[in-house]
Amino acid sequence: MLRFAYALFVVMLLSSCATALQISPAERAELAPAGKMRIGINYGNVILAVRESNGELRGVHVDLARELARRAGVPVELIAYAAAAPMVDGLKSGALDAALLSAEPTRAGEINFSPAYVAIDATYLVPPGSPLRNAAEVDREGVRIAIAAKSVYEYFLLGTLKHARLQNAPSTHAAYELFAKSKLDALVGLRPRLAQDSEMMPGSRVVDGRFMVVEQSVATPKGRDAAARYVRAFLEDAKTSGLVARMLEQHSVRGVSVAP
Repeated sequence: MLRFAYALFVVMLLSSCATALQISPAERAELAPAGKMRIGINYGNVILAVRESNGELRGVHVDLARELARRAGVPVELIAYAAAAPMVDGLKSGALDAALLSAEPTRAGEINFSPAYVAIDATYLVPPGSPLRNAAEVDREGVRIAIAAKSVYEYFLLGTLKHARLQNAPSTHAAYELFAKSKLDALVGLRPRLAQDSEMMPGSRVVDGRFMVVEQSVATPKGRDAAARYVRAFLEDAKTSGLVARMLEQHSVRGVSVAP
């Protein structure tokens, strides 16, 4: 009954705010060259996407991806990933037609990033008894930081940290395990996710402040300018119509703001 009620809510939500966004044959062809739109979903970003034990995907990213394909008038295949880096590889190889991930300037030469649709503070979780109080204090000699490899945070921090050292793991989940088991000094992540992680480690806390703002975007392969144009128009409408805000509310996502 609850599943039916949720499905009905999503249908009503999407139909109430969908607009007649026009799509050209060239745009549709580039969005779904294989006859369906293959969209990558990073379930490692549990704030915006979750994979259930039965393999089912849910979350803001999932609803947004489905609505993008629906408005484009093409079938959709959602492909689950545990981290962002393999999705970039999928876009570059042509295995994916789009992916919902963090915008990263250093990757802009490899794939097309849309303007952001949501923005989230990135900061640190520290263990019980840590003397570190805010994000700026983390960059100290001897501080070891757990981080997801090839993430937007890693690219940023590699260019800004002067004293602290990064220790990477293959995914967001693995980064927490590394932080906990190796008793590291800090864990990098998005503030809402770190707040959840802190519940698994009594006495740990999210520090004050942030070291960057992470913007979420929809990426498309290089060379598909028509597809990128349609994605930009879709996201602009999704933001101004209130669709993104309603999806955040429906999934009870806190600490995330709609990008201007």
